Amino acid sequence: MAHCDHGSSSALRQRVGDIVSQTPVLDLHTHLYDPSFRSLLLRGIDDLLVYHYLVSESFRQLDRDVSYDRFWAASKSEQADLIWDALFVKHSPVSEACAGVITVLNALGLDPRHGDLKALRAWFAALPAEQHVERVLAAANVSAVGMTNSPFDDEERPYWDQAVARDPRFFAALRIDPLILSWKTAVPFLKQHGYDVSSDRTPRTASEVRRFLADWTRRIGSRYCMVSLPPEFQYPADTDTGWLLDHAVLPHCREFGQPFALMMGVRRAVNPSLRMAGDGVGRSDLNALRDLCAANPDNRFLATCLSRENLHELVVLARKFRNLHPFGCWWFTNTPQLVDEITRMRLELLGTSFTPQHSDARVLDQLIYKWQHTRSVVAGALGDRYVALASNGWQVTDEEIRRDAAELFGGAFDRFCRG
Repeated sequence: MAHCDHGSSSALRQRVGDIVSQTPVLDLHTHLYDPSFRSLLLRGIDDLLVYHYLVSESFRQLDRDVSYDRFWAASKSEQADLIWDALFVKHSPVSEACAGVITVLNALGLDPRHGDLKALRAWFAALPAEQHVERVLAAANVSAVGMTNSPFDDEERPYWDQAVARDPRFFAALRIDPLILSWKTAVPFLKQHGYDVSSDRTPRTASEVRRFLADWTRRIGSRYCMVSLPPEFQYPADTDTGWLLDHAVLPHCREFGQPFALMMGVRRAVNPSLRMAGDGVGRSDLNALRDLCAANPDNRFLATCLSRENLHELVVLARKFRNLHPFGCWWFTNTPQLVDEITRMRLELLGTSFTPQHSDARVLDQLIYKWQHTRSVVAGALGDRYVALASNGWQVTDEEIRRDAAELFGGAFDRFCRG
């Protein structure tokens, strides 16, 4: 086996950086679609700029005469113009979301200082969707992309009825937020689509919900089931949510051998005027996750938390429950400083048995910056662990570095899904 040059810690860190940059990523959770979904696949400069991270940030810098109503009444290109002027022209793009746009343009060979949005729009428009996907996946070194697929989405659902060739690198994940969190609203939807359910908690209703989940799991070929949860989530609980979990969702996941992913701590519509950009964060009670893992040892749980304050407890829980796999630094924790802190903590407490990041990308091009920035942080954290090992006589090999990088960039997730 080839050994790293241990003449200096800088040589070791450089080798780690090289290997990490060369390791393909399985991105387990995004909001992207493969090109067969046509307009649902967001891409290009206007979608990059009118991203909800940047929408909320821009309202801190936009002129006061730009009201919420005026902004939302504008076309997407006009919104992009407003955001570009506020965040990239009148102020330096130092935030992580702004810097991401610069990283993308630079990686694609475009001059971010030129500032000609019309020319940028023309450049992106000239790329067919399939060619654009190839260019971005290559630039980001991403081998597989996890989608977010909701049967309750009226825009998305018709695409699953079309017999078209799909890009196998984009895999499905079944999202069921309305089912879990808005049962009274979900009942008429399920009835409309042929499922004999009622608002009462009956065995027949549980059986029909399981049939619905099974039908959609097969229909889209999902790899796991998922839900985004508010900070108030409790388990066990004498609620519709608790009953549905125990009698439908968890049995379904056991039957199909799939993990159940919980994204915990989002507080919806803190500022409704911002629309999608108006969601906030709350600290979750992770006793609920503890009790889920303890009461359902034959289920596997993927979990991430939106609140930084929850993330240490999540790691400790993962040390106690082998059926729990922490993943990602989500939304408000997706900044280099916090990704670094969280990744180091996880490495120190879990070794490589976790997934440090998912891109959560909503725009295809974001894969480039989210993974470029993540690789830098992961390489630094992993390199420091190897230097510490070397100082105590453990000489890490290139093969071991490749193995560990592959584990962190999708291998651990893939093995966890297989059980």
